[in-house]
Amino acid sequence: MPVRPTVRFTALFSLTALAASSLAACSSGSGSDPDTVKVSFKQSTDNSIKVMDTYLGDIKKQFEKANPGKKVELVPIKAPDSEYYTKLQQMLRSPKTAPDLVYEDTFLINSDITSGYLKPLDDYLADWKDWDQFIDTAKAAAKGEDGKTYGVPDGTDTRGLWFSKDVFAKAGLPADWQPMTWDEVLDAARTIKEKVPGVTPLNVYTGKPAGEAATMQGFEMLLYGTGTGGGGSDPLYDKGSKKWITAGQGFKDSLDFVETVYKEKLGPEVSDALDPNFGTKVRGELLPQGKLGIALDGSWLPQDWLEGSGHEWPEWSKELGLAAMPTQNGQAPGRVSMSGGWTWSIPAKAGNPDLAFEFIKTMQTKANAQKWYVANSGISVREDVADDPAYVDAQPGIKFFTDLVADTHYRPAYPAYPKVSVAIQEAMEGVTTGDKSVEEAARGYDEALKEATDNQVVSK
Repeated sequence: MPVRPTVRFTALFSLTALAASSLAACSSGSGSDPDTVKVSFKQSTDNSIKVMDTYLGDIKKQFEKANPGKKVELVPIKAPDSEYYTKLQQMLRSPKTAPDLVYEDTFLINSDITSGYLKPLDDYLADWKDWDQFIDTAKAAAKGEDGKTYGVPDGTDTRGLWFSKDVFAKAGLPADWQPMTWDEVLDAARTIKEKVPGVTPLNVYTGKPAGEAATMQGFEMLLYGTGTGGGGSDPLYDKGSKKWITAGQGFKDSLDFVETVYKEKLGPEVSDALDPNFGTKVRGELLPQGKLGIALDGSWLPQDWLEGSGHEWPEWSKELGLAAMPTQNGQAPGRVSMSGGWTWSIPAKAGNPDLAFEFIKTMQTKANAQKWYVANSGISVREDVADDPAYVDAQPGIKFFTDLVADTHYRPAYPAYPKVSVAIQEAMEGVTTGDKSVEEAARGYDEALKEATDNQVVSK
């Protein structure tokens, strides 16, 4: 899922009031009824998208039938990504408001672990045979620096380029388009701008309102394709010195790409790009209506177009093409992707942790896990599902996005990462609006990076 920073961010403290409704939903505390498990999850801001609601509703029925006398209370948090994280962390602070089970983005999990918000699950996992089916990279995404596991992943994702075949035909671009460099992506967008008026040529998420979507779908899809970091190492974090890397040439080149998109008006209007709900518009309107040429986006998009979604688009696999995001200059391996995902975690202050883990086990039977991967256009993190032809053939695009796992990257999900992510978003926003040059935005990032990481930085 969208993919998808934290309550500690000054800019988000004003959202505390917005959390009131969610807090009220849990005001009685998760432990007030020992026979009821409270499950909090991220609800789509698009009222017609009920993928998670429908899935959890089905699991609730299964769980209550298998456990007579036990009840499940679903506690949705309807908010854009950044607001969801804020509201969730407000809830986790107190046993009066903490649910029994929460949906955690893997990019934030170490921050919440460090804050003491989550409960280690190792004792539960040791007695759960299905845990052996989960791939190691997915398990690692839910581990804290203490080596303990704090969540059960429910899938992963990859990212690439979605493009409108109709727009490409009008622009004279090939239906089997596969750019080999960044310049080829920009050239295609320029061609669309020239030959197909009224269409947004290219969308790259940017700025603080887009939250982690800007960082991961936008900036990191560029930065991790620059080859900086050396020897396949991470361009954001140096594991050898355990320090964060300041803005080098690859970082500036990535900012330059973003600046070019908006300076040349190859992207959406800046006011639209900085709308926190713009992702919903991309999926629900621009792509289905042929008003967007190229979208740098995630593998989960088809969940918005499936039957029962509210804006079904069964023709999407015929009307959209898929291409891997190329590396900057076509250097090996020639393509780049980023992967993340979400986990189900038990709050440290949960009143009914045992019941919560039983609910996880119900969600994560092979059949239920496979049902979820297909419903939300996710990528399996279970080997038994990934090997099942019924999963591979369930939906167009699954094989394409699953194949990208071979060349994907994972964010350095250390406790400081959420603040680093916001620093990236601020740099992107500066060049998007034209308020800052690339050099100024890079310098601003370096200053914010030092503050976010207690000066644990290194230049490369």
